[in-house]
Amino acid sequence: MGPVEKAVREDVEALGDLAGVEPSLTELAYRLAGEIDQLPSEDNKLLANLSRELRQTLAQLLEGRAADDDDDGLGDLAAPE
Repeated sequence: MGPVEKAVREDVEALGDLAGVEPSLTELAYRLAGEIDQLPSEDNKLLANLSRELRQTLAQLLEGRAADDDDDGLGDLAAPE
């Protein structure tokens, strides 16, 4: 396991339990990170493409988390009646 895949795995582990499509997105992120780690250093075009896909995959994974974080369980307490 290379440094990019290791970092992605640590980041995903910090998220805790995965739900919905998160396991699939996580596996895709691991695969992309592994491919990045195995690229020859001179393959800049493929590196750019894989990096972009990895960023998008991780952003999609975190996007679902951000929606969950907005729900603090307090409902509309700040809304006037």
